[in-house]
Amino acid sequence: MKKTLILLLLCLSAKNITAQVSDKYKTLDSALTYLASNNRFMGSVALRDKDQVVFSKAYGFAEVEKNTKATPKTKYKIGSITKMFTSAIIFQLIEEKKLALDTKLSAFYPTVRNADKITIANLLNHSSGIYNFTNDSTFMDFAEIPQTQESMLKKIAAYDAAFEPGSKSDYSNSNYLLLGYIIEKITKKSYPENVAVRVIKKAGLTDTKYYGTINPANNESFSYAFEGGKWNKREEWHESVAYAAGALQSTPDDLTRFARALFEGKIISKNSLEEMTRMENKFGKGIFTFPFGDKKFFGHTGGIEGFSSSLGYNPEDGAGFAMTVNAANYDTNKIAIMALSAFYGQAFNFPEIKNISVDEKILKSYTGVYATPTVPLKMTIAYENGNLTAQATGQGAFPLTAESETEFIFEDAGIKITFGNNTMTLHQGGMKFEFKKDTP
Repeated sequence: MKKTLILLLLCLSAKNITAQVSDKYKTLDSALTYLASNNRFMGSVALRDKDQVVFSKAYGFAEVEKNTKATPKTKYKIGSITKMFTSAIIFQLIEEKKLALDTKLSAFYPTVRNADKITIANLLNHSSGIYNFTNDSTFMDFAEIPQTQESMLKKIAAYDAAFEPGSKSDYSNSNYLLLGYIIEKITKKSYPENVAVRVIKKAGLTDTKYYGTINPANNESFSYAFEGGKWNKREEWHESVAYAAGALQSTPDDLTRFARALFEGKIISKNSLEEMTRMENKFGKGIFTFPFGDKKFFGHTGGIEGFSSSLGYNPEDGAGFAMTVNAANYDTNKIAIMALSAFYGQAFNFPEIKNISVDEKILKSYTGVYATPTVPLKMTIAYENGNLTAQATGQGAFPLTAESETEFIFEDAGIKITFGNNTMTLHQGGMKFEFKKDTP
């Protein structure tokens, strides 16, 4: 969706697994089973050693309401990992001489601000300066409603530029919506068709596709948030809103197979891969790097609805890691660290879960709307069914877990909130923000 490893959102655990867990991974399996059994995690994890999957197991439920247990074949929405697929298709079109990195956006969509200055390369590495439409305070008003290309283009074209193209990089989903539209314009085929033929078929994937309304009969998972002492189903965003920026679903096994195929030259050429993985301002072209000890992984994270996902691949030793999550009340970065520690035979800390009970009167005293001059978004703290939730302007609510009477966390995003007298301090990613209550 950030520490040593960066991968930049129930009562009983499932017992199914593709093969018996080897001794090497028993501690990892025990840790994930422990988290699932304590309402901290539901999802699936896979580890690949070159062409062989060495660990693959699912935990929790694909559909809580019907007690449908997840399996390694259960499909989860992967959010922004979709951007790796989109980028790969763009590089294929460049190889086919149908596009170039220096092609201007104005050749396709001249109404977008600075379109005559923005290149395909700018879109790929988020240096276009196009405002990220998911940051719009009205985003949740249309996230669940079908959108046409025309309606989304109109929204994107209406935004002022966030910065001058090429002056810096700042993550924007708008870039990849536009890249998806460009793919369709050039190929005269839909984005799902392009993904199916140009990536899924080439990589030999069996459980990856463009999502629609979730269908449990097709082994597709719902996503959940832990509220009021139970997992509650999250709303579904329409696929036309996520589109080429985040509308694919997959499994960890398939994701590691995709990464392996990408780096083995089965999808794009060596020269294209070098360009894709060349970092500028810490951004590749549809891909990022992250360290694990002295290892360098390439990949992406994803977050949509209540789903989060991570994919990483180390081309030096062929190690692949993927995690798809449909519910978390725990820092999933820690899960990634545990999984890769197990892969490399390193010790890791077994998860420790704190269960702190805070008086209802104290919890309710923290509710209200908080603001800070350093961030344009406001934060609403609400009390629901015995728990606090937090919600930033235009974003979904997330649960807060008490560590003390004044300190609360949302581990999945690495957020810590400390309450004072009509104040709130938010810590995330090494940054600190001081909020004051607007409406006590």
